[in-house]
This record gives sequence, C-alpha cells and structure tokens, in this order.
Amino acid sequence: MTSRLVVIPTRRAHSNHAEVARSIGVDIIAGRYAEGVRLPGDAELTAMFGVSRPVLRESVKTLVAKGLLTTKARVGTVVRERGAWNMFDADVLAWHLDAGIDRRFLNDLAEIRLAVEPRAAALAASRRSEADIAELNRSMERMRREASDSVGFADGDLALHLAVANASGNLFMRSIGNVIEAALRASFLLSAPVETQDRETVLLWHQRIVDAIASGDAEAATAAMTEVIHNGLRRHEDVSPSSGAAPAVSAVVEPGEQS
Repeated sequence: MTSRLVVIPTRRAHSNHAEVARSIGVDIIAGRYAEGVRLPGDAELTAMFGVSRPVLRESVKTLVAKGLLTTKARVGTVVRERGAWNMFDADVLAWHLDAGIDRRFLNDLAEIRLAVEPRAAALAASRRSEADIAELNRSMERMRREASDSVGFADGDLALHLAVANASGNLFMRSIGNVIEAALRASFLLSAPVETQDRETVLLWHQRIVDAIASGDAEAATAAMTEVIHNGLRRHEDVSPSSGAAPAVSAVVEPGEQS
C-alpha cells in the first residue's frame, strides 16, 4: 500500500550541488523518476537547475554514492531499484519526509525498530547508569507536560528512545538511533495519541520501559518496548486516510549534514 500519509519538509541544503542532489533525490523517492528510468541529459538538467556541469556532476556523484542512481557508459544516468537505496543515509531518510511518508515506509521503519530497540532495552536494563536513568525520567517528564500532538511531545518521545539506545552501551545501536532520528520524529508526530485514552496508554507503556530499565528487568524492558512499537504502528493505521490525502503536520525536520 503506497497511499501518502504525511509530508514533513526538511531544511534546505547548504550548497548548490547538495540542493540539486536533494531535488533529484526527492523526485526519485516520490516516483517522478521511476526505477530503471534514465535521467534527462546534462544540458537539460543544468538548464533546469541553473547550475554548471561540474555542480551537476557532483550532485550525481552524491546520488550514486547513496544508491539512488547508477551511471552506465553509452546509457546515461539511470535510477536504481529501491532495494539499492541506502536507507541508513540521513539525507535519503530526510528526502523521504519531503517526498511523503507512505505505509510501506512506516512498516519498514517499525520492522527495523522491532529488530533493534527491544534488544537495546534489554541491554540497557543491565548496563544503565544513574545518568541514563535520569535522562529517561527527564524524557518522561517532558512527554507528560507537553500536548500529545505537539512537537515537544514527539521530541520527548524521541529523546526517550535515544536514551534507551545510549544506555544499551552498544555503539551500533546508538548509531542506528541517531541515523533514523528524523524518521522517528516524523513517525511520532504522525502517530500522536490525541485521544485521552491513547495518551494514557502511550505514557503507561513508556513508563514501563523506564521502570523496567531502572529495576534491571531485561525481560520486562523488552516486552514494554515491543508493545510501544506495535502500539505506534496501530495508531499509524488508524490515521491512514483511505483517500490518500495527507493530514497537516506543522514541523521542520533537520536532515543529515549535507556535504
């Protein structure tokens, strides 16, 4: 299912070649350049973007490195299949937010979270420090005082999950959390628990993660984190419009550092 759910604009790039790469990347992800399609020639693209050939070539190199394009002799520059895209690249994730998050993106995000975050919570239960527990509690406090559909609530939610990854003591888990930060924030904004009962459920299960980690209960931490992820996915399904129209979300998400 590919109906668009939400579009969250990211901050613009800081150089000409990065902005051209972003524009082409968003068009690829949005399907305006389909898999296997050859991009327009250099002359057309340089005229379209108002840049020099060296700037365009640098942009194409960036997209090739991220897995979105391939260059072939006597063929030209061709869009690669989705499976080749580097989804752990911060820019590629940010461009998905610009193009519009669909159900497939949300499902893929939930699956990688289920593969990593419950284990991170279990490790955190055995490795957490007092500073880690304090950070988890600060995140919970922020979630409790912010409105459920606010950016502040989503940021508190995000801070809690990143704190769990940090408390795990596993550098790879920390890195994954940092890389998908923008996607997580967008996901949390979209699944905001606006109903009172939903809000209480979200706060309850997040508090259970914190309590289990604080008490050193790895099994309970794993179960609570798993439930939190599944609960968020259920809320995504509830807000998914059958018409494909995107609900309004007012937020600007900071993408990865542009080169």
